[in-house]
Amino acid sequence: MLLDAIHMGVSPLLMASRWVRNRLSPPVLILLYHRVTRLEHDPQLLAVSPENFRAQMRYLKENFALARLDDDWERIPKPAVVVTFDDGYADNALEALPILEELQVPATFFVATELLGSGREFWWDDVERLLLTERTYPPALELQINGAAKRWDTAMPQQRARCYQELLPLLRRELPQQREDHLDKLRSWAGAGKEGRATHRSLSGEELRTLAASPQVTLGAHTVTHSSLSTLPASHQREEIAASRARLEELTGKKAEVFSYPFGTRRDYTGATVSVCRELGFARTCSAFPGQWRAGTDVQQLPRQVVRDWDLATFKKQLSRFWIS
Repeated sequence: MLLDAIHMGVSPLLMASRWVRNRLSPPVLILLYHRVTRLEHDPQLLAVSPENFRAQMRYLKENFALARLDDDWERIPKPAVVVTFDDGYADNALEALPILEELQVPATFFVATELLGSGREFWWDDVERLLLTERTYPPALELQINGAAKRWDTAMPQQRARCYQELLPLLRRELPQQREDHLDKLRSWAGAGKEGRATHRSLSGEELRTLAASPQVTLGAHTVTHSSLSTLPASHQREEIAASRARLEELTGKKAEVFSYPFGTRRDYTGATVSVCRELGFARTCSAFPGQWRAGTDVQQLPRQVVRDWDLATFKKQLSRFWIS
């Protein structure tokens, strides 16, 4: 790890001080995954191939203490790793779970509930489907967003790629119904329906129950509509959070005592959101900004490190960066 630090431009003295700190106050590193599958196009970089995922999990199993999100971390005598997944893609049950069970690696799955069993795609994937897949497109797209007229040229692939990149953050800041209205207009414009691609669908009810039944799995809530909670009034935030938990428990018969904020940056939730999670009694809540858990960390704002489709050598280097961040 010292050589890794030097290669990353971290001074050996700083590396040594952080190593000592890790020994005196063992941290927990929470990893954030979304998908385990192969995709021809993955503009959000959410998918890790099954081969890379298996290699990553085997490396963790052989080299680190593996903890569950609901364990008592203060009793763990050395640095530990926790594996988590956000959103609730079908491949979580179909491709990630068999690897986790094969290697006996525990993981927490945070599931947004609106699309469970629908065969539909999450809204950001729907935007990709409607703008970036092969079809005949109109020459321009016009939408009214937040009271402002927006127009994009869409005749050429590079124009649609630009539209995609600019439209996603605008929709992320919209209220759920407004976003769905925009998507309806986008579907009509593209000549496409609501039914999504099988490769991008949410979990079915049976797949969710398969996940929940695994001894390796902890189930967590992730809102209903996967909206940026900071865009919603506090009462609406509470509804999103509480209703997603209730739906998961109804479908699985298992308690959902942990939660993660959709998107998870500090801009995507507020102090009111944190208070709601605390009042609803969640044992731990995950964010998605870098860092580690240590004794004294706010358990309603746990940092996580996003994992991409890295081969084993790259994964090892990234872990070294994560531990000293």
